Amino acid sequence: MTNEISLQATERKIFKSAFQDGLIDIGIGIYILMFPIILFLGTYLGDFWSSAVLLPVGLIAIFGVRFIRKSVIAPRVGTVKYGSWRKSRMIRFNVFMMFLLTFALILGILSAVQFDVVPGWIHTARFSLVFFISFSVAGYFLDFPRLYLYGVLLALAPLVGEILYSRLGVPHHGFQVTFGIAGTLMIIIGLTLFIRLLRDHPLQTHQEGPQETNP
Repeated sequence: MTNEISLQATERKIFKSAFQDGLIDIGIGIYILMFPIILFLGTYLGDFWSSAVLLPVGLIAIFGVRFIRKSVIAPRVGTVKYGSWRKSRMIRFNVFMMFLLTFALILGILSAVQFDVVPGWIHTARFSLVFFISFSVAGYFLDFPRLYLYGVLLALAPLVGEILYSRLGVPHHGFQVTFGIAGTLMIIIGLTLFIRLLRDHPLQTHQEGPQETNP
């Protein structure tokens, strides 16, 4: 039993270290920045084409993260094969996220139906709640503490945006400002971690390269 607990603790530590390259932070930040950019482009291109133009950006972000992790990060820090405990935890995480996405869809339908019935801040608060819960759940299951911070930032973004809109007249409910700041902050954090990793783990020769670990 002690060995099993020790193995889980070791695997958790290794899994957490996988997020120290900053690539996930950069990827999330890019996705968040796409939202205010779509709002800006929508003024000129319309909602459909502004979203269509940025769709390739999301795909580039996904495959870009995978490519950099495989070609730049792996040669420096190695790769890991995780055991059954981590795989089971990831399955539970996926189930929880499926329920959360369903919950978000229901809230979206409810807000559409009640759009002219309830005050606007209620719609905003609903989606702030979705942001906070989603990132908190992901932070817990992935052992990724920075996701708690990002959850708070994204939960505050719609609420602060509504304040900017109602008091200062900032267009698009202030979302260009608040989500733009949140996304930029995530990218800066990610780039800082990525540069630090490259500095602390210089590329080694093939003979000295890191080996695959199986905790």
